[in-house]
Amino acid sequence: MNKKIDLYLLTGFLGSGKTTFLKSLLEDAGEHKIGIIMNEFGKVGIDGGLVKDKASELIEINRGSIFCSCLKLSFVESLKDMSEKPIDVLFVEGSGLADPSNIGEILEATEILIGEVYNYSGSICLVDAVNFIEQTKDSKTLERQIKHSHLAVVSKTDMIDNYEDIKSTVLNYNRNIDIAPSDMGRLPFDFFTDWRKEISVIQDETTNKVENKPKTLSLEIYESVEKEKFEAFLTTLSQDAFRMKGYITLTTGEALQVDVVNGKIDYAIDSDNHDSSLVIISKIGPQIIKKIIPTWETEVNVKYKLKN
Repeated sequence: MNKKIDLYLLTGFLGSGKTTFLKSLLEDAGEHKIGIIMNEFGKVGIDGGLVKDKASELIEINRGSIFCSCLKLSFVESLKDMSEKPIDVLFVEGSGLADPSNIGEILEATEILIGEVYNYSGSICLVDAVNFIEQTKDSKTLERQIKHSHLAVVSKTDMIDNYEDIKSTVLNYNRNIDIAPSDMGRLPFDFFTDWRKEISVIQDETTNKVENKPKTLSLEIYESVEKEKFEAFLTTLSQDAFRMKGYITLTTGEALQVDVVNGKIDYAIDSDNHDSSLVIISKIGPQIIKKIIPTWETEVNVKYKLKN
């Protein structure tokens, strides 16, 4: 019998550093052949391009959560496709708003389809040390991600001094979870070999329903933008958006990746010069459209197209 593929589920609220964490693991994977299934709510995937050169295999599933009925079949089909690839470890990165409570049901469906190919090795939840305490005040999703995980990796610990408070809050959600601190979103790959233990699926009623799916929009930008004007748009919109991320080209010619969580705007150099676009995940449903259009036209006022 062929050796089973170790399967890890990676969750974490928006902006927790899941993709940075994956990049670090891929860089440290040595001879391991790593497959990645990456899930994003937007129509256009943003993060897949950041890991595609380092992963042995990559499948992106966009436009919703892989745990929702709208995409569960696509997820199972992707697990089937990955089982046929020459990999020995598979990481599944759920979207930042994913509730992983029905992973057991999905793994059972996969086993019926292709047999016992995967060794479910656990669910890992990335915890954003900087924003975690604030996020717990209004996010049931974050609570459920921790509740259904076996390991919490606390990222950005180099930026905080209240690690024990964060650890205590995580344990309040899940007394059986293991916790590991992580500077700069990094853990050595062999950590998982050392950590590995008997894993069971944590069963619970799921909240993954089509009616709970957050509204996601894509803003295609056809001209370069002035940084100050673009930031004014992001700042105004951020109170009604869980997250905004994408690529822009400035009037200075600089190409940037942009990421906005909790009103904090982060930039990185876009060395691949992607087409300018911004994915917006709404807190207020379709009503956000009434704010996007006038704010963009007032603050930025360059050619654009808003798409579902």
